[in-house]
Amino acid sequence: MATMAARVSLLAIVCMVLSATTIPKAEAVVTCGQVVNNLTPCISYVMYGGSPVPEPCCNGIKNLYGLAQTKPDRQAVCNCIKNAVGNSGFKYSPRNLNIAASLPKQCGVNIPYQISPNTDCNSVQ
Repeated sequence: MATMAARVSLLAIVCMVLSATTIPKAEAVVTCGQVVNNLTPCISYVMYGGSPVPEPCCNGIKNLYGLAQTKPDRQAVCNCIKNAVGNSGFKYSPRNLNIAASLPKQCGVNIPYQISPNTDCNSVQ
């Protein structure tokens, strides 16, 4: 069974999926707590794969996508993810990254950027 640090890291990878998405409307209001709450249902899927993506995972992705409406919100989500990954010590595999990267499309969410742990959060629009 994966450690909590591994789960947080994988959750963080999934969060990067949603760090730069929709049309701006307000100042940053998305918190790391919201990111974690929305993406927790995706952890097992990112860790182990499978088909289809669990409905609670897609619901969380769609909800977080809807919350990240401004550039500051998208940057906050990105920074939350990077901090979680950086502090966990978990070494994620290309397989985990590919699974996380596929989540938005599989859940019907289109994002205009490459998902990567090397994303520069300051460049997220």
